Amino acid sequence: MKAPVVGFVGLGNMGGALAVNLVRAGFEVVAYDAAGPDRTPLGARWAPGPADVARDADIAVLSLPDGTVCEEVVRDLVGVRDRRVTHVVDTSTVGVSAARRLASMGLAYVDAPVSGGAAGARRRTLMVMYAGADDHCARVEPVLAGLSDRRRRVGDRPGQAQALKLANNFLSATALAATSEAVAFGTAAGLDPAVMVEVLDASSGRSGATADKFPDEVLTGRYASGFSNTLMAKDVRLYLREAAGLGGAAAAVAGVTEAVWGAFAAAQPGADFTRIYPFTAGIAASAAEEAAGTGAPSPEPSSTDSTSRTTSG
Repeated sequence: MKAPVVGFVGLGNMGGALAVNLVRAGFEVVAYDAAGPDRTPLGARWAPGPADVARDADIAVLSLPDGTVCEEVVRDLVGVRDRRVTHVVDTSTVGVSAARRLASMGLAYVDAPVSGGAAGARRRTLMVMYAGADDHCARVEPVLAGLSDRRRRVGDRPGQAQALKLANNFLSATALAATSEAVAFGTAAGLDPAVMVEVLDASSGRSGATADKFPDEVLTGRYASGFSNTLMAKDVRLYLREAAGLGGAAAAVAGVTEAVWGAFAAAQPGADFTRIYPFTAGIAASAAEEAAGTGAPSPEPSSTDSTSRTTSG
């Protein structure tokens, strides 16, 4: 069977890297981004709009900021009378409810969010978790293989991959926020943060934060992971909203995590999400200065007080 022509909509940090992977995998790629043609990967063809993608491509891949934008684009694709596109692979993080709506809009929809960052996309180590009907997944499998060397089908209904992605990002957000507080605590006690991270990563406190985010971004001062605090705050809010919709899902920890990331995103909108460490360390330093200024020792915080200070921004 002839390889499908792939339309790619959304050429930001992640989408641009994924589109490059498809070109390198030998696909003919027709690409569109609202920012204009300058982001078009070498070897791909620029499409002036989603309607052109619908006419020229067999399968459309989306890498967009949220469900609202995805629904607008899919509506544009479906609305083209002479459209060629039949399938959509959605790598965006849109939430369970949005994925279900998108699957009902008239195209064969495969829910396929990704995890691993832009660097993972470039290395082809990105995890593509996907869900959809058997025939839909079979049709887009070559495209999924073009995106990354790591992929796993996690369900047969759109929305299931979104549930897993939201769970993943909730854990990632919680681990990074907690590790930032822990390292700020240790630094205040006179520990070397690099030594702390080395020991934590070899101990029971190990997480993605100690394995790569602190060594690669925080300790080096790069803070250039390519993922913003605004998007992480959005993902944790989505997790909370979907958990509430499921009725019995526990979300006590998620409520605290959402408050922390919401405060960070409000204070420094669009900052790289690994900058939560200096944000957290700054809050700790301000609290210490405030306590020192009163001439009184800093009180032992209750859990409520600690959360309040952390989320005040």
